[in-house]
Amino acid sequence: MFTLAQPYLTNQKLMPVTAKGLEGIVANSTSLSDVLGQEGILIYAGYDINEIAGNASFEETVHLLWHGELPNSSQLDALCKKLRASRELPQPVVDFLRNAPKNAGPMDVIRTAVSMLGLYDSNPKDESPEANYNRAISITAKISVITAYFHRARNGQDLPPVRTDLGEAAHFLYLINGTEPTVEAARTLDVAYVLHADHGMNASTFSARVTIATLSDMYSAITSAIGTLKGPLHGGANEGVIHMLKEIGSEDKVDAWVEAQLEQKKKIMGIGHRVYKVLDPRAPRLREMAIILSNQLGEPKWIRMSERIASIMKERKGLNANVDFYSATVYYSMGIPTDLFTPVFAIARTAGWTGHVMEQLADNRLYRPLSEYTGPAVGKKFQPIDGRP
Repeated sequence: MFTLAQPYLTNQKLMPVTAKGLEGIVANSTSLSDVLGQEGILIYAGYDINEIAGNASFEETVHLLWHGELPNSSQLDALCKKLRASRELPQPVVDFLRNAPKNAGPMDVIRTAVSMLGLYDSNPKDESPEANYNRAISITAKISVITAYFHRARNGQDLPPVRTDLGEAAHFLYLINGTEPTVEAARTLDVAYVLHADHGMNASTFSARVTIATLSDMYSAITSAIGTLKGPLHGGANEGVIHMLKEIGSEDKVDAWVEAQLEQKKKIMGIGHRVYKVLDPRAPRLREMAIILSNQLGEPKWIRMSERIASIMKERKGLNANVDFYSATVYYSMGIPTDLFTPVFAIARTAGWTGHVMEQLADNRLYRPLSEYTGPAVGKKFQPIDGRP
């Protein structure tokens, strides 16, 4: 396999490797996570995701991604204290969230607010590893507050003061709803955070690394990542799943709806994956949570509809449900607004993005891939404007 940075030579002529979408191209190395698509395995720093999800908290997972090892008690306590102490937003950012257009897309607002954080960095010229580690803590702690505050502000609700006695997942649910969440709800979101924390060299992670590789700054890199995650072919897919289920409406219409989509060669949201050729390893855990939540809340039709869609697509196309397919039902069942599904993804993935930014800076090289030119051959002659057809 050829790397992006090392085209090969044949008869002394440079022969670049062309791969649309960089498919199959190894652009860099990372110790954070690995995606084994053929086997359906996701690894976080040596741990199978099923060893981590449901056992390690999100905060433990953050430490794992940033340091390569799960924390001991004192390390976890130190990280939690730093995260909780870093939640307060600069007042101008709060003012922006209050005054942003109420109909603005949450991802657009989050992207802008994270970029604004860079304006209030106490020492922006300090690019030492320690300074960037502190920025990673700050952004990871603040992005959920940004998301919740905008949501409440657009609905004319007050902005609850941040608390330092709740974990990351519980604190987000508290800010969204204004009341302390149940242990079950906080744990469910915590597991979802863990499952979404990192995923190899996905599009948003790659964009963060490309940005920081220019020796830009942490805020710019995470802003790039958020803008990339916004796209419906990446993080926006989970929101599309709920829109799909609502469009279908009822269980008795599933088969006909799917058949019509297939006949029109339209995409079924949440089905299939760019890398996984077998079942997405994150999907079963989210499926379990979706079933439990649906039954508890008395709205099992959504999961039953989802299961039927997954069954048809597996039978007809050999495609499996991915993480977005079930995370949508989990979030919807928890009462999280549909347009906050992708922001929740961003909250979790900030752990991975910041980890990749720090890893990139530790052994940096500017990304400068080649391109395959498909324009006319050189040799055209300039014509004055009066002589052009």
